[in-house]
Parts: sequence; C-alpha cells; structure tokens
Amino acid sequence: MEQVLADELQKLGIAGIVTETGGVRFEGPMIDAWRANLWLRTANRVLMPLAEFLCDSGESLYQGLRALPWHDYLNPDMTLAVDCNLRDSSLTHSGFAALKAKDAIVDSLRDRFGRRPNVAPRDPDLRVNLHVAKNRCTVSLDTSGGSLHQRGYRRERAEAPLKETLAAALIELTDWDGSIPLLDPMCGSGTIPIEAALKASGRPPGLERQDFGFQRWPDFRPDVWQGLVEEARGQILDTLPAPIIGSDISPAALAMARKNAAWAGVGRLVTLNRADIRSLAPPPGPGILLFNPPYGARLGEIEQLKSLYRQIGDAMKQNAAGYTAYLFSGNPQLAKFVGLKASRRIVLFNGPIECRLLRYELY
Repeated sequence: MEQVLADELQKLGIAGIVTETGGVRFEGPMIDAWRANLWLRTANRVLMPLAEFLCDSGESLYQGLRALPWHDYLNPDMTLAVDCNLRDSSLTHSGFAALKAKDAIVDSLRDRFGRRPNVAPRDPDLRVNLHVAKNRCTVSLDTSGGSLHQRGYRRERAEAPLKETLAAALIELTDWDGSIPLLDPMCGSGTIPIEAALKASGRPPGLERQDFGFQRWPDFRPDVWQGLVEEARGQILDTLPAPIIGSDISPAALAMARKNAAWAGVGRLVTLNRADIRSLAPPPGPGILLFNPPYGARLGEIEQLKSLYRQIGDAMKQNAAGYTAYLFSGNPQLAKFVGLKASRRIVLFNGPIECRLLRYELY
C-alpha cells in the first residue's frame, strides 16, 4: 500500500515524499500534517518524528528521551500515553520500554514545572510513538491520536469487517476514478461502497471524525483548521457521474450498510439492495466489480465456500461482460474455484492474513 499512499500525498500537493517499507515520509509545515489527517484514505497514522538515537538498554532509552524538549509539546495539565514496538533489538519487552519512556518524559517535565502530567492510555492529549529497530530508537508524536481507519461512520459492523483504509486502498488499486459504475456484490456492512462514494464525491474521510491528536496540542489553531474543513466541504459533489452499488444476501448486513452510509454522509450516493451473487445484474459496462468474499478459517467452512466461489466465477462470466473484476481473498486455494485466469495478482495483508487482490478481465 506504500505507493498508493505516496500517490495520495502527491495529489494533495505535499512535498518531500519518500516511500519506505511500511510507510511514507513527507516534509512541510504543521498544516500539511493536518491536511494529511483530514484527506488521506489509506494511511493508518500520521507520525511526526522528533528524534533518533542509539538505544541498547533501558538506561540509554531513558537518557535519550529525557534529553528531548518535552515542554514544547506537553505541560503538566495534559495527559500522556506511550506506544512502543520493538524489532531485532537488545530491548525485548515493549511494555518495559514504554514504561521507561514514560518515566523519562514525566521526570523531564517535573524538573521544569515541579509537577508531572498524568498517564491516560485510552484517550491521551499527547500520544508518543517509539519504534526501536536494531538498537536504534525513533521517537515520534502521533498527530492522528487514534488510527485513521476510524472514520466515525462505521458504528455498526459485520462479523469480519474490512478496515476502511484497506477498502480505500483496494479501490485505488483498481484505478477507478468515479466515471464508470462500481459494484460490490457482497458488500456486508458497506465499507467498499461507502469508501468509493467518499472518493467519488470528493468528501474527505476525516470529515466526520470528532477528534484528532493534533487538536489537543498547544500550537493548535482552531481557526486555521476550520478553514481547511470549510474549504473541503465546498468541494463535495451532491451527485455522482456513475452509480455505486452494493448488494448482499443478508438483510441484517444491508441494514447496517444503510446506517453506515447515512452516518458517512453518502446515503443518497450509494444504492444498496438485497441480492444473491447468482442474480448479479450490473449496469452496462465498462465498470468495476470489487468484492471481498468470505475465505473461511475452518476446514468445514472452506468446503462450503468452494461452491460459493464457483458461483462467483459463473456470475462474472455470464452477467458482467465489459467489466473488470477484482476479488480480494485470503485463501488462494478457494480463489482457484472461480474458474477464471487472473490477469494480475497484488499481495496485501488484511491484519496478519496474507491476501491477494485478483484482477479478471471479463470480455
């Protein structure tokens, strides 16, 4: 997903973009971080690196962190939390490293103010992120607060929902630009059609989100932020050039999808109806089919799903001429039962599960 994210940043006009394994860096004033949080569809967090130093023990971690100017970002009346991930390092326990980091930060502030901030793991004013790899520690501030996949619209969800950021990445990887129909014939709680409608209407994914991390920082300018939000609202389209359609066999899933679409502000822009995959009836092509069928965790489920994948292949062959279909699956063995040759395979991870986005040309 890194290149997809880099392309998003480029379209926002942000400078200094460097694609790395697992992320993308960029440079600019703080307002660019605010815009990134508002507009990015495929990023999980926007982190602001503060420092990088060698770290091979709890003491070196403590000293490196204590030397930073925490009073520029935090005061005793604010709350704090520390996230930590470790890889190939002398430090082997992330909980211990987070505790040492918290001690260093609060001790630094106690020295300056005579008082220390409180720790609030669930909802802090400032979230600090430590990444320790091969005894090198990168210290960052989390401008996002919570993960950016939490758009604020998905208040009801199906059993195994697709993360909003991953759904947005799948849409980007189809090269769909909103000018032709997009269908999700197994839409569940509606994440793919909703993310497609957000994109096609020019609606920022962060528009309905109530709280970003940077909004609690001392240098936050509510007037500047409100200007960004109003500018974004002024660009949103009321109608779309092509239909976005979601269908599902489950009435309960469709009820969730309709509520989620309404909360996302796109309820009028997506068509959601009950249908079996065998009755697939898209508008005339060209168009995009994009869906994420179940891929089963247990052997009994997998046996049952083989016939479903055959039905998917039959429906695509018989009813979707002129379309390009994309099937996202975490089970390559099941995908073979579609009975069509994929013209492209893109490897992606859905959490810990290695998946494939398979592309089929339906002539």
